[in-house]
Amino acid sequence: MNRENKKRKYEKGYYKNHPCTESFICKNCGRLVVSAGAGSNHRNHCPNCLCSMHVDHEPGDRESDCGSIMDPVAVWVRKNGEWAIIHRCRRCGALSSNRVAADDNPMKLMSIAMKPLCSPPFPLERIEEMTALMGGDGKLHG
Repeated sequence: MNRENKKRKYEKGYYKNHPCTESFICKNCGRLVVSAGAGSNHRNHCPNCLCSMHVDHEPGDRESDCGSIMDPVAVWVRKNGEWAIIHRCRRCGALSSNRVAADDNPMKLMSIAMKPLCSPPFPLERIEEMTALMGGDGKLHG
């Protein structure tokens, strides 16, 4: 079923209050994605590659006309300790946050979480010098 038929079949905001149990093929990696195993009633991204689709302005409204792939670009931890994925739309650059699903690829999640630590905005070999310039003693204590 394509997005246009979904818009006609369900009233506005349907997915805000109803479980989304439909399966879909991931537009990024081509895998079949089923709702079982997500740990919630709303599967909104592929558990393999973690990509999503830009279909909502607000969660569950299906009001976006963009429809492009949304790439996972970061993770963050909510105040209750739950992890969420930040997605960025390839076409329009919109950002959204989706909670991590129970069956998400743990290696992909950790890879996204570690990326800023692996690519700092300064040369690591100059960290002692930079710390000293900021008022620290510049020594790495072990």
